[in-house]
Amino acid sequence: MGKLHAIITGIGGYVPDYVLTNDELSQMVDTNDEWIMTRIGVKERRVLKEEGLGSGYLAKKAVRQLLDKTDVDPDTIEGVICATCSPDYHFPSNASEVVEEMHFSKAFAYDLEAACCGFIYAMDTASCMIESGRYKRLIVVGAEKTTSFVDYTDRSTCPIFGDGAGAVLVEATEEDLGWQDSILRTDGSGFQYLHLPAGGCVHPATHETIDAKMHFIHQEGRTVFKYAVTNMSNLTAEIAQRNGLNKDNLDWIIPHQANVRIIQAVANTLEMPMDKVLVNIQHYGNTSAASLPLALWDFEKKLRKGDKIILTAFGAGFVFGSAYLKWAYDGAEK
Repeated sequence: MGKLHAIITGIGGYVPDYVLTNDELSQMVDTNDEWIMTRIGVKERRVLKEEGLGSGYLAKKAVRQLLDKTDVDPDTIEGVICATCSPDYHFPSNASEVVEEMHFSKAFAYDLEAACCGFIYAMDTASCMIESGRYKRLIVVGAEKTTSFVDYTDRSTCPIFGDGAGAVLVEATEEDLGWQDSILRTDGSGFQYLHLPAGGCVHPATHETIDAKMHFIHQEGRTVFKYAVTNMSNLTAEIAQRNGLNKDNLDWIIPHQANVRIIQAVANTLEMPMDKVLVNIQHYGNTSAASLPLALWDFEKKLRKGDKIILTAFGAGFVFGSAYLKWAYDGAEK
């Protein structure tokens, strides 16, 4: 048997029905469409507003669509890894909800938390499992309800985030396709610039933490922007160089959808034209770990078998990474 590679063989996705536009947001906080589009690039974002539903619901909807599209036998799914930083509960995991809902009787399940870089980390983990030969068919999900900890009186953060989920089927092949290489990094000094101050065991929920708005995202935007541009650009250049990729032979860059100016800076690193950079931030905003799979879902029909793709992301921690994969099927046929 030849060397095994982990390939994506199908994509499912889901975003909530409710669309929060810039015009509506400007009635809630002192902002406007021009300010948001110029600085962030978000025109609208989806928000899960129904009571009692969280990111686990979004994950299940995305996986259900994935199963319907691929017509895969649930009994052949061996594991589910859900990347999320907004789980329904501290425990059990969102992934366990997916396993129960989909009747995956032979699957393990766990959540992985690597903030906005979660999908790359989860895919890298799944790929290692596939390449080991121990597993043949896994599902990786990125699912977030980040609006649950957005302060809609904070004009610097509330325009950025949205909700959604994307799911991919990961299988084994001996073809030279799929997950080829990755670079994963963490810089723990970034904690102070982007974090959720309360809700964990260091600062459990109290009247004091609630009154102090400690359960909302804290972000120092300029610092985060600088680190994101530098680290996403550097890792994109590094993974391209060590795999012989450049603007002439690379088909697509798919960056984390956090800020259109960050995306443009990453593209400039490889002198890639923007028509070879897949961007949907204008429709969904920053959906954290769901960002990359939602981009794959949105642009699936553009992808062709053998396409060379770089994924890159940056998030709280700071955590960042880039990955190189060769696409495994013609998306237009799905």
